[in-house]
Amino acid sequence: MKRVRINAGKVGLIFKKGDYQRVITKGTHWLGFNESILKYDLTRPFTAPVALELLLHDKELEAMLDVIEVKDHELVLVYENGNFKNILFAGRYVYWKGLIDREFVYADLSKIYITERIDKSLFNHSELGKYIRTFEVAAYEKAVLMVDDVYTKTLESGTYRFWRNDTSIKIAKADLRQLQLEIAGQELLTRDKAAIRINFYTQYKVVDIEKALLDNRDYEKQLYVSMQLALRTFIGNYTLDELLERKESIANAVLESVKNHTVKLGVRVLNCGIRDIILPGDMKEIMNQVLVAQKKAQANIITRREETASTRSLLNTAKLKEMEYVEKIADKIGEISVSGDGGMIKQLKDIFSVNK
Repeated sequence: MKRVRINAGKVGLIFKKGDYQRVITKGTHWLGFNESILKYDLTRPFTAPVALELLLHDKELEAMLDVIEVKDHELVLVYENGNFKNILFAGRYVYWKGLIDREFVYADLSKIYITERIDKSLFNHSELGKYIRTFEVAAYEKAVLMVDDVYTKTLESGTYRFWRNDTSIKIAKADLRQLQLEIAGQELLTRDKAAIRINFYTQYKVVDIEKALLDNRDYEKQLYVSMQLALRTFIGNYTLDELLERKESIANAVLESVKNHTVKLGVRVLNCGIRDIILPGDMKEIMNQVLVAQKKAQANIITRREETASTRSLLNTAKLKEMEYVEKIADKIGEISVSGDGGMIKQLKDIFSVNK
């Protein structure tokens, strides 16, 4: 006979000639002939010295153990005394009960949605993170969720996590802010065959994310082409001079012409306009010559007007001086006699003639 002692927090498994016999707990025990003991710490996972199935035939020992079976499509989060400890992957794990309060949270990786009670702080854990797909939708965005390339639902702003498995999960996002589309350096011909380049802008917003992302491929490119074609059509209806004079009205006409098509794209055009009209080098030279000629003509007109005004001013001054002179002569004349042998007007002229 052999006496053995099992301290608190320990257990012992008794074997006889290699066969399991019984389990012993805290206290003093006697071993029989050919019996041996294996001692275990209750705080540590249990490693079976023989096939676990043989040990579990002992109902007393079975009641003392937590046997965790993790399938291929699962993982298990282990918590000890309320704190996260580690992650168990596919396999069998055995823990002693009683001394440490353990909790096991099973996660089914064959699903896509994470419905298990898992603290968010663990999603960034190096081991757990490998099994999670994370998608971010910003505050100014919306997104459509595609599961195996089938539309599932529309996502508002936020963080979304899914289990990583063979199921295809994609999201497509759209910016809901006011956006601007630029058509830069577009080469066009006016009605009078003037070759010009135009910089055109369009401000728009996505208003129907399902139409924009599901019913259309590359809605932004389609909007670009629609604005480009509408601009080309309207520019071709105007001469260069008309275009330069009616930039605003042309932009409004382009806006009206694309409204119906943009509804199908899930967007609303807020406004648009011609930013720049760029003329070729030879056209610029011609326009400059025309402008110089116009300015010269305007200058000549102004010069002639000034000369006419100056001449008129001189005539008015001469008339005033003449009247002043007549007035002075009249002051010195006491009596005027008009003879009957000539016209009165002629006689008066002779009287006031400077040469007399």
